[in-house]
Amino acid sequence: MLTVWGRRSAFNVQKVLWLIGELELDHHHIDAGGAAGGLDTPDFLAMNPTGRIPVIDDDGTIVWESHTILRYLAARHGAGRFWSADPARRSHIERWMDWGHTRLEPAFMDLFWGYYRTPEDRRDAAFIADAMARSTACFRLLNDQLTGKAYLAGDALTLADIPSATTLYRYFELDIERPRLPAVEAWYARLCDRLAFRQHIMLDFSDLKGRLDY
Repeated sequence: MLTVWGRRSAFNVQKVLWLIGELELDHHHIDAGGAAGGLDTPDFLAMNPTGRIPVIDDDGTIVWESHTILRYLAARHGAGRFWSADPARRSHIERWMDWGHTRLEPAFMDLFWGYYRTPEDRRDAAFIADAMARSTACFRLLNDQLTGKAYLAGDALTLADIPSATTLYRYFELDIERPRLPAVEAWYARLCDRLAFRQHIMLDFSDLKGRLDY
C-alpha cells in the first residue's frame, strides 16, 4: 500500500495526491504537519531528515520532495503517461515543472498569503500589488503557451501541468481582479472535468482566511 504524509491543504501535498488520483493508485493518507504536527518525531525524521511534507512510502521505497515524488510515481506507475523516457520530451515536461515551482508558485503564494491569509488590518498593499503583478505576468505567459493546445506539453496532461495548475482553483476563487486569460481559463475548465483534480485540488480553503498559522 502506498502511504502519503502531509496536509491536504498544502500545495506540494496536493500535487502528489492529484497525480496519485490520476494514476488511480490505492493509497493511505496520514495527516501530518500544521495542526496535526508529527514532523519532528524520530520516526518521521528517519524518513525525511528535513522534517517537511510530503513524504511517501511506496512498498518500502521512501521518497520526499514533491517534484521528486511526482517523477518517481510517474516513472514507476505511469507507463509513460505523465513523464517520458525520451530525454528531449522529458526535458520539455520538466522545464515547465521547474518553472511552475520556482516562478509561478512563489508569486502566487505571496499573493495568497499577503491578500487572503493575512488579516485585513495587517495587509501590506505594496507587497500585495507586487505579488499580483508577478502572478499576472506568470499567468499571461501561461496563456501564451497554452494558446492552441490543451495542455502545456501538448494534447495530454503530463507532469508539466501539475505544479502550475495546482494554483488555479485558489487563483480563480479569490476575490481579486484578473486579466482575461482565455487559454488559461479553457485549461482550467478541462482540468475541472477531471475527477482527481476535483478531489484533491478543488478543496474549500475558507478556513485559511485571515489565518497566518498553519
